[in-house]
Amino acid sequence: MPKKADSGDTTAGLLTYLFGQGDRDEHTDPHLVAAWDPALPCPARTPDRMTLSTLAQLLDAPVDALRAPKPAEHVWHTSIRNAPTDRTLTDTEWARVAAEMVHVAGIAPHGDEQACRWVAVRHAPDHIHLVATLTRQDGRRPRIRGDIPRMHTAARAFETALGLQAMSPLDQTAPRAPVTGEKEKATRRGLTEPARATLQRAVREAAALATDTADFLTRLRDAGLRVREHHDENGAVDGYAVALPGDRADHGTRPVWFSGRTLAYDLSLPRIRERFHPTITRADLTRAHTRIREAAALLARAGRTQGAGDVAALGDLLTVTAAVSPATVRDQVRAAAARFEQASRAPGTRTLQGTARTHFKAATRALEHAPRTARAGGAPAVLNLLIALIEAVEAATAWHRAHDHHAQATAAAQAATLLREAADLTGTPARTTTPPRTVRVTPAPARGPATPPPVTAVPPRPPTGPHPAPRPGPAPGPAPGTATGPGPGRSR
Repeated sequence: MPKKADSGDTTAGLLTYLFGQGDRDEHTDPHLVAAWDPALPCPARTPDRMTLSTLAQLLDAPVDALRAPKPAEHVWHTSIRNAPTDRTLTDTEWARVAAEMVHVAGIAPHGDEQACRWVAVRHAPDHIHLVATLTRQDGRRPRIRGDIPRMHTAARAFETALGLQAMSPLDQTAPRAPVTGEKEKATRRGLTEPARATLQRAVREAAALATDTADFLTRLRDAGLRVREHHDENGAVDGYAVALPGDRADHGTRPVWFSGRTLAYDLSLPRIRERFHPTITRADLTRAHTRIREAAALLARAGRTQGAGDVAALGDLLTVTAAVSPATVRDQVRAAAARFEQASRAPGTRTLQGTARTHFKAATRALEHAPRTARAGGAPAVLNLLIALIEAVEAATAWHRAHDHHAQATAAAQAATLLREAADLTGTPARTTTPPRTVRVTPAPARGPATPPPVTAVPPRPPTGPHPAPRPGPAPGPAPGTATGPGPGRSR
């Protein structure tokens, strides 16, 4: 699977790293497996014929020949990695992969003698690095927009042709993880997490509660974030960026801004506006958990389009629940909300109008006032809420499985496990003979007449009488599936 390409301005420095020992001496036998010129000598194996500095000069030659100023970041870099369970590919097989990847990326189309110059470097058994300079030999710029999605499509074909483990298609729902530099910066500053993670959580909580754009931006500022608005030519707000106070760059001269789109795929202002919902009358925890149960039943019957809106609203609900949960379960609920984040983004659709959405949003509004109600209701009220949430997340898991959303189903199942841990911490209610409910999900028409197996791990409903609610039963582990998205561990 291809990892997202990086850009840079120093060809020689990147080559020195790729052909070197690595940060932890992890590089073994660095060498070329392919290049724009098949006869190009390898600087590692034939240093008398080619040096790293000469190779860098050859790659940079089209850029240096430009009469106009050269691009600020003219180096294109990406890695292609196979799964740990795959067999070790030969250099010839990696050369074939490299040539196809630069072709589909727009770097060097097959048969184009004026294409960009590139090389493929292998310094480990399971992956290669592709390096190219972003100026064609005729002086024009390559067209590489959408390079990574096209490379992922090509990777799926190679998985079949070479007998490799099939990975999930690229659906752009995986959360954006902090990069190594952000983690190291947080460690230097003595923070428990990188700024990106803190901002993601704060923005998601504000988006879940906001009723319009002004309310959303106000909530961001009330949360202590620095907010920068972007306005269109008519003066209307069409974007935003946030920064964490004290997080600065360039020797402390400027804040480090994150636009919503760079924090997460669904945190851009247009995507957040899709989730706004009119203000709903204040309700207590009992009313909230009733609405959640009603929504879970509706989600179980939702089609592909409607269900996308339902799981998005359920993600907002979990985010707010994590913010207002009692201290005894807050860590577990917060972890569940973070894990469900990917499950709240259904691939292939942006329609967020679902039949269960209104009930989830109503419960979200009710929980905004939960700290006061939770003190009055005590542990039983919190337990009832958690049981309802488990039922809703189970319904979301089944819905994703019915539509072959493997990564989202896995994320939802893991979120349900964390919610059960929170329910266990809340208390041990008396046993009941109430049988567990069975949730069935109707598959989309395009999936054929087959009906997915029932989900029987939904905890039983609590009785309406004075007796405590039943304790959630054991649940199965996460559903089989492969997580998607770029990253060192899953890249190909």
